[in-house]
Amino acid sequence: MKKLKCISFDENLDIIEVESTFTRGLPNLSIVGLANTAIKESIERIKATLLSCDFVFPAKKITVNLSPSGIPKKGSHFDLAIAVLILLQNEELDDFFVVGELGLDGNIKSTNELFSLLLFLSAKVKHARVVVPKNIALKASMIPNLEIYGLENLNEAIEFFKEKNYEKFKFLQNHPLFSNPLKINDEIFIPNNQFDLDFKDVKGQEKAKKACMIAALGMHNILFEGSPGSGKSMCAKRLVYIMPPQSLSEVLMQNAYLSLNSKECEFAKTRAFRHPHHTSTRASIFGGGAKNAKIGEVALANGGVLFFDEFPHFNKQIIESLREPLEDYKIHISRVNSKTTYETKFSFVAAQNPCPCANLFSKNLSCICTDNEIKKYKNHISSAVMDRIDLYVAMDEISKDDKTNITSKEMSEKILQAFIFGKKRGQKEFNGKLKDEDLQNFCPLEKDAKDTLDLAISRYNLSLRSVNKVLKVSRSLADLQEKEIINKSHILEALSFRIRG
Repeated sequence: MKKLKCISFDENLDIIEVESTFTRGLPNLSIVGLANTAIKESIERIKATLLSCDFVFPAKKITVNLSPSGIPKKGSHFDLAIAVLILLQNEELDDFFVVGELGLDGNIKSTNELFSLLLFLSAKVKHARVVVPKNIALKASMIPNLEIYGLENLNEAIEFFKEKNYEKFKFLQNHPLFSNPLKINDEIFIPNNQFDLDFKDVKGQEKAKKACMIAALGMHNILFEGSPGSGKSMCAKRLVYIMPPQSLSEVLMQNAYLSLNSKECEFAKTRAFRHPHHTSTRASIFGGGAKNAKIGEVALANGGVLFFDEFPHFNKQIIESLREPLEDYKIHISRVNSKTTYETKFSFVAAQNPCPCANLFSKNLSCICTDNEIKKYKNHISSAVMDRIDLYVAMDEISKDDKTNITSKEMSEKILQAFIFGKKRGQKEFNGKLKDEDLQNFCPLEKDAKDTLDLAISRYNLSLRSVNKVLKVSRSLADLQEKEIINKSHILEALSFRIRG
């Protein structure tokens, strides 16, 4: 029995062993192991391809097994591995991942999902040796963690595996993005030094800028409320440029998700920024479809920012559906033909007006809304969703005396120092995404800080989730000052960013 490795395309990216055996029996080629229609159809395609290469089928029964057999498999990229196992049944095969679709003339072709598979594989397996179609080999060789070998047709596949002349088919091309990485605790990060949008364009709004630094460092959720033109959207769109550098796995995962959205993958220094319109459908934001589970905006924002402008104007069902990705950092999509889970660790940023006419906070313009209209406008967002917001900022009204006091580069440098400080204590997750059971380890409090928090709990009737949010924000505030222990001032400032009822 011979084996090669392939990849199953699902939420777990299962490693599939393709096995073949020749046994006595009526001549026949069969594939077992929960293969879908595309794989079953490959039987006739592989037969025709092998005959075109002058291969003589033996008078034996050929059985191909896709192991583990309990996992459903789909995709035509299993063709090449199956064909190689049949062609070279009597040869000793080395350990390779083999992916590619076969044409009837023996040429090896790429598929739409192949680059996504390679990106997911690079994030899961270190230094995997992968045989791919030659037409994508050069681009695939830019992916870290993978050794890429490109083959054009079955004849080259025979030469590759039989003569083991691997170097002849190896592709080497390093992406410039990975040439000067930043190392923190032996982990590789990709530094960002581009600021296409700069906070120097935002005049005044000192509290909002401080909140942006906290949100960027800890990947906290933040809500801006203020009059039109006060700078809500400007702050939100500049947030990704000051966030901590992406790890290598985050870069790969971001591109893998983009490729699932049928987008051309270009490795980028900046984190993802997704900005769906308030008229977007639920399926486009959370993913879905009639039969197959398509990726949505909440998954595409993973590792970056998801920005909802005009927050109360989004459909009520969409707003309430945010609870799962904001709490569990995952989104589960179930359809007839597929069940998929995507990660949703992002900074949720929302912006809204204070009232329907938007003049409630204005000192010069009169608000024409009734109390009932304002209440109805605010109640469109439930308290359960609001409880998942870490930071609330009431934007100041603009003034002719407002000035710029800090740039994105300066903010980014401070955040990077605080990020390194947090990594050195062994913390893996962002402060805003810490699990509740980790708070005791990473959020030690001084006695005064604990007393202040206890007083706030009783006075403001804080829920357990709200208390944890205060601790997480306090952790980010302490990191910005490079303080290991959270003190009273950190708790007080974190409480100042809580939403008042």
